[in-house]
Amino acid sequence: MDYDVMMIGSGHATWHAAVALAQQGKHVAIVEKDLVGGTCTNYGCDAKIALDGPFQLVEQLERFADAGVGKMPTLNWPDLMTYKHQVIDPLAPTMIKLFSQLGITMLTGAAQLTDAHTVNVAGQAYTSNYIVLGTGQRPATLNIPGAEYIHDSREFLDLPDMPERLVFIGAGIIAMEFAAMAATVGKTVDIVEFSDKALAPFDQTYVAKLQTKLQAQGVRFHFNEAVNGVTKSAASFTVTTANGLQIETDYILGATGRVANVENLGLEALGIQASKRGITVNDHLQTAVPNIYASGDVIDKPQAKLTPVATFESNYIARTILGDDSSIVYPAIPSVVFTMPRLATVGITVAEAKTQPDIYRTQVLPFGQQLAFQYKRALDAEATLVFDQAGYLVGASLYGDDSEELVNLLTLIINGRYTATMLQQQIFAFPSASVGLLDLLSGLLPRN
Repeated sequence: MDYDVMMIGSGHATWHAAVALAQQGKHVAIVEKDLVGGTCTNYGCDAKIALDGPFQLVEQLERFADAGVGKMPTLNWPDLMTYKHQVIDPLAPTMIKLFSQLGITMLTGAAQLTDAHTVNVAGQAYTSNYIVLGTGQRPATLNIPGAEYIHDSREFLDLPDMPERLVFIGAGIIAMEFAAMAATVGKTVDIVEFSDKALAPFDQTYVAKLQTKLQAQGVRFHFNEAVNGVTKSAASFTVTTANGLQIETDYILGATGRVANVENLGLEALGIQASKRGITVNDHLQTAVPNIYASGDVIDKPQAKLTPVATFESNYIARTILGDDSSIVYPAIPSVVFTMPRLATVGITVAEAKTQPDIYRTQVLPFGQQLAFQYKRALDAEATLVFDQAGYLVGASLYGDDSEELVNLLTLIINGRYTATMLQQQIFAFPSASVGLLDLLSGLLPRN
């Protein structure tokens, strides 16, 4: 064989395994037809967070306008975009250099499997003992007149300047995060959603709070509306729905979900099942062909399709190839909406808990009020915690700044089955928002 392992795709779903295997002496190749590092690194979560920081900072400063903070800073989108390029553009070349130093071969082009051990790349056949499919997802597109005028998240994150009027089709994570940014810099924002709610997987009490805040910033929500066409005039676009709603705008972002990249890989000929939801795998992440694995967002799975989940699967596959025969077991998985403020959830949801009151109980912690000075005057910050019959924390939903950090602490407590005694045996930095929340939580957990 030419290689021990070939990775199809170079995102988090594969490169962590590639590095781990190369460090153990395996001969590894990575095939990539786009930017090395994949969606998250180049035009997804990393790029979004590079732009996000100043937005959150301005919001935090506004809460201190009557407490010693004077003139507020302004946000300049073109300058922010220049900064984003300075941060993000070097990442792919840096990764290529890292792979080279580790002895990992980079192959450029689209990959197609011709048999269980052969991959064709740019007309050249390569053989490998194992193959890992990590081709990810792409934005779903609407099959409507004028679809060519609808942009995707990759294009939005490369905008040289922010349009004055924007329409977001969909009310999921991508649309809500971008809409929050646009509203913060004073743009006119309309969100058109097919269903009756935004951010369906998240606690709807906190979604409603976020929606109210965005509406106060001028964002208009249009629920139960199916977009059926886009027309272009000399200076603008018009979005039309089946109910007759018409919105004139300068820019349209489609955020109606994502579909798995499973086409033209040669899967059907090998008997590997796949659909727009992804590739079917077993509890070892193997496809119907045992030496061919799938990893990350391209898997058809109930777990959230998130970067850390892809990393978790990538590391698992490396261990499996190196001889670990245990099935994959997913821990509680946190998910965050990086709006201002953040929404976060992990484990059993509040909605699930309320449908099974004989199994779970919930507790609301208004920690923004209880920890006002520690939590930077974010008085509306709140958490709803879910406990099982034995009193252990099994789920949490949060609303407030730094929820992405707090939910990580709560994830450790959930996965570690922490008791109050276990928490009290630790010493945490004080005063901080996290230690305050842990103190509040400690009184709610079982003692032993």
